[in-house]
Amino acid sequence: MEIKAYQIADYINIKQFKNDYKGELHNYSSSDLFYINENNRYLYILSYGVVVFCGYDELKISENIEFMMNYVINPLNEKLTEEFFIHTNVESDKFGHNEVYISKISPEVIKIVSLNIGQSVALDYYQIQAAQLLDETNSYTKALEEKGRLRMRNTTLLKFIGKTLNVKNNIFDQLYVFDQPEAAWNDEYLSKIDTGLRQIFDIKTRFKSVDYTLQIVNDNLELFKDLMQHKRSNLLEIIIIVLIMVEVGNLFLEKFL
Repeated sequence: MEIKAYQIADYINIKQFKNDYKGELHNYSSSDLFYINENNRYLYILSYGVVVFCGYDELKISENIEFMMNYVINPLNEKLTEEFFIHTNVESDKFGHNEVYISKISPEVIKIVSLNIGQSVALDYYQIQAAQLLDETNSYTKALEEKGRLRMRNTTLLKFIGKTLNVKNNIFDQLYVFDQPEAAWNDEYLSKIDTGLRQIFDIKTRFKSVDYTLQIVNDNLELFKDLMQHKRSNLLEIIIIVLIMVEVGNLFLEKFL
């Protein structure tokens, strides 16, 4: 069984999608929808812009993604994708680089696999965003090194801070990627599959890497704000000195002329 995950946007309005989509909804929560459609096709939608297909051909995938674009916020120009394979009818479970061998297949198992590959492609997206922020930060620090001053307007700095905060908020809103899915809490087999998949996709390590990158960016932003504040303070001091000199000059002229 081939599973494909796509990051198509920053956010999917799953509540509205659930009301409009005509499919067999197996289970759902405030953050995801899991459908079992005809011919053993599975559709899994995650609110943070990810959709996962199992058993769909390319044509059906394209049709479904086109339909979903009516329910997204900030669609991506270039969609990120990841593939994974489930092998069934085996005697024992085994985890590979981009495949897993499952001895007990069920819709719950497929959902666990879909969740992990969905989280993986989402982390790819967050890593790209964090790297772009770091590159932009490095361009400012390099200019600071070469010219000894920060050539950045207050509005530019504030926009950059807002952009960084938005990325951080989007990531930390998904902190439950660290948590074991509820379905695996009371099911030893599902817990085993989930743990194995998290090791394959290296979810926790990659999340920490994104967090570390964003922390570097945040530290630089704090420095930039201090420099801008110092620059503003110097400007105010100069203005005050000029005003005092003007006042002294006026007093001198009034006294002697």
